[in-house]
Amino acid sequence: MMIRVVLLCFVFTIPAVVISGEETIYEILQANGLPLGIFPKGVKDFRFNGETGRFLVYLNHSCDARYETELHYGVNITGTVGYGEMSELSGILAKDLFLWFPVKGIRVDVPGSGLIVFDVGVVRKQYSLSLFETPRDCVAVRGENKVQSSVLPLYQVDQTLGRDVV
Repeated sequence: MMIRVVLLCFVFTIPAVVISGEETIYEILQANGLPLGIFPKGVKDFRFNGETGRFLVYLNHSCDARYETELHYGVNITGTVGYGEMSELSGILAKDLFLWFPVKGIRVDVPGSGLIVFDVGVVRKQYSLSLFETPRDCVAVRGENKVQSSVLPLYQVDQTLGRDVV
């Protein structure tokens, strides 16, 4: 009887996704039903907690990658990965029109639909899953001059002349 209790305790403490020290972030994505191309080429290092799903990805530099839209990746990207989705994301921006929106989550829609959905807060953008099959090249960004939608000023006051400048 004691052996059964110990065995049951052991079985229930195993994380849903077992990660060996040799796996790459791309293998972790694949094991969780996510496409490899969510992260660009140039991942320098990463940390992953198999029990909580929390991850931290380190890139060589902040960069922009072109898909159907443009995505900006910061040097550090954090979030939580679960089967078919990533949530609590930080470090990824998506361009829509002329504005950059922080990506809050990514999920593979119904697996057979061939769609991936990016949650940018106010709107959800759907893309073809095939766009994210392989990691993309990422063009280094020198200055962080991304204008986020939440901080876009309508006008600026010219301090020297006291006039509004549109």
